[in-house]
Amino acid sequence: MYKRRLSPIPLDQKIDYKNRELLRRFITDQGKILPRRVTGVTCKQQRRITLAIKQARILGLLPFVQQDLS
Repeated sequence: MYKRRLSPIPLDQKIDYKNRELLRRFITDQGKILPRRVTGVTCKQQRRITLAIKQARILGLLPFVQQDLS
C-alpha cells in the first residue's frame, strides 16, 4: 500500500496570478514549471497553478527565464 501524500496547498486556497510567493514555489531556478509528481498537488490545482504562472509571466510579474549571472 502507498501512503497518500497531502497537497502542500489547502484545497480551499485560491490560486491567483498575483500571489507571486505561492507561484515561485512551483517554478525551478531556470523558470520552468515543476511537474505534479514533484510538487504533490492535485490535478485541478496543477492546472490552476500552470494558468496562474502563465498569466503572471505575460503580465510581467514572473520572468519567463531566469538569467544566469555567471
